[in-house]
Amino acid sequence: MKKQLWVILSLVSVALLLSGCTEFNEPISKDSEGFWNEFIVWPLVSAIKYFADLLGTYAWGIIAVTIIIRLAILPLMIKQTKSSKKMQELQPKMKELQKKYASKDAQTQKQYQQEMMKLMSESGANPIAGCLPAFIQMPILIGFYHAISRMNATSAFDLGNFFMFPLADPAPILAIIAGLMQFIVLRTGPAMDNPQMKMMMYIMPFMIIGFGMALPAALSLYWVIGNIISILQNLFIYKPWQKDKTQPAQNGGAKK
Repeated sequence: MKKQLWVILSLVSVALLLSGCTEFNEPISKDSEGFWNEFIVWPLVSAIKYFADLLGTYAWGIIAVTIIIRLAILPLMIKQTKSSKKMQELQPKMKELQKKYASKDAQTQKQYQQEMMKLMSESGANPIAGCLPAFIQMPILIGFYHAISRMNATSAFDLGNFFMFPLADPAPILAIIAGLMQFIVLRTGPAMDNPQMKMMMYIMPFMIIGFGMALPAALSLYWVIGNIISILQNLFIYKPWQKDKTQPAQNGGAKK
C-alpha cells in the first residue's frame, strides 16, 4: 500500500511539474490562455497585486496571500496531524500483526492486508490523509514560482524588496532561514514519533535551502511565512512540550 501511495504521489507531482514548467519567463496578464494560466497563475498574481496595492508593497502582498492560503488548508493540516498521531498510536498493534503474519506466502500476506485495513478502519486512521496537504500545496507552490517569475518578466509589475532582499532574485540568507524553520516544523511535529518520517527532518530543510538558493526570494518568503504558521499549528495541536515531559515516565513504566 505504501508503494502504491508513493507511486501515485510521484505521478501527480510529475504531472504538476510538467504543467508548470512552460512559459515561466513570459509575461502574464488576464488575457493569458490555458488552464494553468487562467486558474492557477493569474488568480495568484491578481491576489498578490490586490494585497500589494492594499498594504503598500508586493512583499506584504505575498505574505497576505500566503497566510490566506495556509489558513484555507488549515483543516487539512489539522487532519494530517491527527492522522499521524493515530498512525503512531497504532504502531504497537501493527508490529504485532507483522509478527503474526511474518510468512511471505500470498495467503498470509492477504490476511495481513485484511487485518491491517480492519485495524485502520476501526481506529479511524487514514494514511492517505497525511498526503492531502502535499497534493494541495504542490500546485500552489509551483503556481507561486510561476506567478513570481512571470510578474518579474512583466513590465507592469515591480516586485521590489523585502527588507534587503530583492524578491525577484535568489536570497541565500532567506533560503537558509526557510530551511531552519522547516527543521523546527518537523522537530515539533509528528515526524519525531515516526522513524521513517524522521528522515524527512534532515532531508527537507536542505531541499528547501537548495531550492531557495536558486529560486526567487519571493518563494523563500512564502516558505518562511508558511513555516511560521506550521510551527504555531504544531505547538497548539501536537503540543511537543507535553510529549517531552511524559516520555521519561512512559519509558520508566515500560522498564518496570
